[in-house]
Amino acid sequence: MVCAATAWLGGASVCLATVYEVGPGQAYTSIGAVPWEGLDPGDEVRIHWRAASYQEKFVIGRQGTAAAPIVVRGIPGPQGELPVIDGNGATTRLALDYWSESRGVIKIGGSSVPPDVTPRYIVVEHLDVRSARPPYTFTDDTGATVSYPNNAASIYLEKGEHITIRDCEIHDSGNGLFVASSDENVSRDILIERCFIHGNGNVGSIYEHNTYTAAIGITYQFNRFGPLRSGAGGNNLKDRSAGLVVRYNWIEGGNRQLDLVDAEDSAQIRNDSEYGRTIVYGNILLETEETGNRQIVHYGGDSGVTATYRKGRLYFYHNTVVSTRSDGMTLLRLSTNDEACDARNNIAWVTSGGGALALLDSTGQLDITHNLFKAGWIAASSGLTGTLNDDGTTVEPVAPGFLDLAGGNFHLAADSPAIDAATGLRAEVLPANDVTQQYLVHRGQAERLVAGAARDIGAFEYLPGDIDGDGAVSLADFAAWPDCVTGPAVSVASSCRPLDFDLDDDIDLLDFAYLQRALGGSGG
Repeated sequence: MVCAATAWLGGASVCLATVYEVGPGQAYTSIGAVPWEGLDPGDEVRIHWRAASYQEKFVIGRQGTAAAPIVVRGIPGPQGELPVIDGNGATTRLALDYWSESRGVIKIGGSSVPPDVTPRYIVVEHLDVRSARPPYTFTDDTGATVSYPNNAASIYLEKGEHITIRDCEIHDSGNGLFVASSDENVSRDILIERCFIHGNGNVGSIYEHNTYTAAIGITYQFNRFGPLRSGAGGNNLKDRSAGLVVRYNWIEGGNRQLDLVDAEDSAQIRNDSEYGRTIVYGNILLETEETGNRQIVHYGGDSGVTATYRKGRLYFYHNTVVSTRSDGMTLLRLSTNDEACDARNNIAWVTSGGGALALLDSTGQLDITHNLFKAGWIAASSGLTGTLNDDGTTVEPVAPGFLDLAGGNFHLAADSPAIDAATGLRAEVLPANDVTQQYLVHRGQAERLVAGAARDIGAFEYLPGDIDGDGAVSLADFAAWPDCVTGPAVSVASSCRPLDFDLDDDIDLLDFAYLQRALGGSGG
C-alpha cells in the first residue's frame, strides 16, 4: 500500500489516504486481504485485472467525503479487460460481519463490522461484477456455504448517499443493480453512468430486473442496457424513486424498457418534493423481440394503492423509440388519470403498420407536441379513457429518415423529416436537464451540436460532417475535405454537402470553425 495524499505538519509528511493495490505482483494478492472495515476518506482500492476471476465478495460500510471519496477501482488488462468479481463460489473476508450477505456480490451499507453507518461518497468503477443468483453459492463470513436467493444482485446498495457506479459491466445475477430505501433509511444522490447492464433476471420470474432502484435523487446516464436473461420476465430499468433522471442511455428489451412506479417501501420518498417529477430524455429505447409487454414506458404505480402512485408529471423528450415487433408497440402506460406526461420532440417508430403504434394504453393525461410518429398512429391500444391533448404539430412521414433502420443505426440522414423540427423544452426541466449531449455507441457521449435553425426531433442531432454516422465528428470523416473546398455554390446533391455545416451552400473557413468545435466536443 502507498500513501495517496500527504499533508505537511510541522515539517513532517503525514499520510492522509491509502492506496491498496490488489492483484498479481501487488501488495495484496486477494480482495479479502484488504482491510475493508478500516477504509478512510480518500482511500482507494485498486483491483488489477488477471486472467482468472476474483471469486470474492465484500461490504463497503465506511464514509468518504465530497473532496475525498472512497474509491474501489478496477485496473483494466492489456486489451481493456475489466477485472472480474465473480459471486459464484466466492469467499468473504472473515474479519467482516454483515447481514443480508446473500443479497449481493458487492454490498454497500448494512454491517456490524465495520460498525453500521450510512456509507457516503463511495465510487465503484471499472469492474465486471457477476453471478449472484440461484443455483450459485458462496462462502459467507462465518465460513458456511450459502445459496443466493432469486433477488440477489451483482451490486446491492442497502443504504447510501452520494454513491457513484461507473464504467462497470453488471450481469448474470437476479437483479443486476439493486438500490434499496425504507421508511428509516433512504438512499440519496445515486449516479449510474457508462455501465453495461445485461443478462440479469431469473427464468420464468417477473420480479427481478436489470436494475431495480429506489432513492431520492438518482440519475442514469450513458449506460447500455441489453436484454435480460433469455426466459426472464423482468423489466430493464425498474425504479421507485423521487427525482429520477434517465438520460442518454441505450435500453434494449425487457418486459418494459422503463417501469417507473410507486415507492411502496418508503414514505420518505413518497413525501419528497420531487416524487411527482420524473425526467426521461435523449434515450434510445428498442423493442426487438415479441416477448413480454409491448408497452415501452410505464409511469405511475403497480402496488394497487393508487393514492401513493407518482401522480405528477413525466417529462419525456428527445427520445428515439423503435419497435420491430409485428404487433407494434404502446409508447406509454400511465397508471391512472392522475398521471400526466408531456411528450415532445420524440421519434416513435414501428416497422409494422402505423396503426400498430399506440401512444397510450388507456388512462392518463398526455400532451404531445412536435413528435415524429409513423402515420396511422392511434391514441390508445385499449380504448382511450384518459385525455390526449394534441396541438397538431406531429410529423407523420412514411419513413423516419434513419441512416440504417435495419442495421440499428438511428442517426438521422441528411433528408430526415426530423431535422430542424423540434420545439423548445418546458421551463420546469431547464437549465439542469437541457439536451446538451447525445449517446455515442456504445457507452460514450458527444456534445449535441445544433447546425440548423432548431434542434432535431429524437435522441440524435444531424451532424453535417458526420460522414460515418457514428454520432460524432472525427478526422476519419474528412478524407474528402481537401477536394470540397472549391468555392461557393455547392450543389445540394454534391457529395460535399455534409461538410457545409452552416448550410449556406458554401464550404469555407466558417465551416472549418464548426468542424473544430465538433471535434473538440466529441473527443475526436
